[in-house]
Amino acid sequence: MAIERLDKVLANLGYGTRKEVKALVKSKVVEVDGVVAKSSDMKLDPEVSVITVDGEEVRYRKYIYLMMNKPDGVVSATYDKFDETVVDLLYDEDAVFSPFPVGRLDKDTVGLLLLTNDGDLNHRLISPKYKVDKVYYAEIDKPVDEKDVAAFERGITLQDDGYKCLPAKLEILKATEDGSEVKVTIVEGKFHQVKRMFEARGKKVVYLRRIEFGGLHLDEELEEGEYRELTDEELKVLRGEKLQNESL
Repeated sequence: MAIERLDKVLANLGYGTRKEVKALVKSKVVEVDGVVAKSSDMKLDPEVSVITVDGEEVRYRKYIYLMMNKPDGVVSATYDKFDETVVDLLYDEDAVFSPFPVGRLDKDTVGLLLLTNDGDLNHRLISPKYKVDKVYYAEIDKPVDEKDVAAFERGITLQDDGYKCLPAKLEILKATEDGSEVKVTIVEGKFHQVKRMFEARGKKVVYLRRIEFGGLHLDEELEEGEYRELTDEELKVLRGEKLQNESL
C-alpha cells in the first residue's frame, strides 16, 4: 500500500502542476471514492481509491511500457541540445510519465526501442549479467561468409580498444558480390557494437535495424516514429515470467 498526496497523483498523471491541481480541487470537480475532495494534499492509496475529475474516472498507473519503431536521425535519449530525441516523439499523456529509452540505438539505426520509467525492468534488460538477446537485421557492403560466422561465434575482438565481445550469432540471409543481408544476435550493448564487429572483419554496415529485444519482436504495423504500449503478455516475456512458467 503506497499512500500519496492527491495533488501529486494527479500531477504525475498529467492533470497539471500541483498549483493547477489545487485549483481543480478548489473548483469541486475532483472526487475521491464518490466524495468531493476538500483538500489537494489529502492522503490516499491511488491503487485502491477511485478518483474522478469532471465525472471521468482517473486511470492510475505508476509505470508505462512502450515499444517504438525508432526512425533514422533521432537520438535515443531523454534530452539533446542539437537533435530530436525519442522522447520528443511521445504524446503529452505518455511523456508525463517521464519514460526513458531502455539501452540505446545509434542515431542512424532504426527499429525496436523500448521506453519505460520502470528502473528495475530497465536494469534487468540492460545488465550484462542477464545476457538479454538483441537481434538485428543488417545490410553489409561486402560478402559475408562462413569465416565471419565462425569469428562471431568465437567472439570478435574490436580494433579500436581491443575489447573481446561475447560470442554472437551471425546468420547469412543473402550474399552476393555486392554485399550481404544478415541477422545478428548479441547479448551486449557496447557503443556502435554491431558496426564495430563488422569493421573488425573489414566490412561496413550500411543499414541496421533492431528487430527483436528480450524476446519481443518489433511490431511490423508500427511505422518508423510510431509507438504503442506493450501488452500484458509482452510484459511477461520481458520479465521472464512466461519462460519460467513454461519450464515448470
